[in-house]
Amino acid sequence: MSHDRSLAAPAFPDDDGSAYPELAAALGDDTRVLGVLGDVRVFVPVVATLGGAGAAQDGPGGGAGPRAAQDGPGGGAGPRAARDGTDKDADMAAVLMTGADGRQALLTFSSVATMQAWDPHARPVPVWGRDAARAAIDEGASAILLDLGHPHFTVVESDDVQHLAAGHQLVRTPSGTAWIAASGAST
Repeated sequence: MSHDRSLAAPAFPDDDGSAYPELAAALGDDTRVLGVLGDVRVFVPVVATLGGAGAAQDGPGGGAGPRAAQDGPGGGAGPRAARDGTDKDADMAAVLMTGADGRQALLTFSSVATMQAWDPHARPVPVWGRDAARAAIDEGASAILLDLGHPHFTVVESDDVQHLAAGHQLVRTPSGTAWIAASGAST
């Protein structure tokens, strides 16, 4: 019997939390952001929420607050004692914002610094942009909000989220832009 264990290599081993250069150069131009977003690392903020009746209803920046994307089997960080002496469950949750029209959007940030300006207590979870799009779809969100509260704030809408999740590439054509399936991408 071997006791050697190995863990998967981290996806971003030398990451310093800065915005990827391609994304940093594109910020402020929504079309350019869409062109690079699938292939760059972004951060999804994860925040602690009190489970049960004590769950937070309003997240930083407004909206309906975080919706639990539970941390592992059985969810959360386990029971916590509330100030009133009762046990409460603490969960870690990705943040979904709810718009006035009822649609939900997954928050993402280009860098740890932009995320910490939004909420200094949020934990950064690094993911590829295409994986953030897949997570948004899995959570029932129809949009991605990139860098909420910053001058270069970008909203990625429903159809574009679907294309990013599928691994499609946005290209410029003589008549504008178009999504194409990249070689090896799922459809």
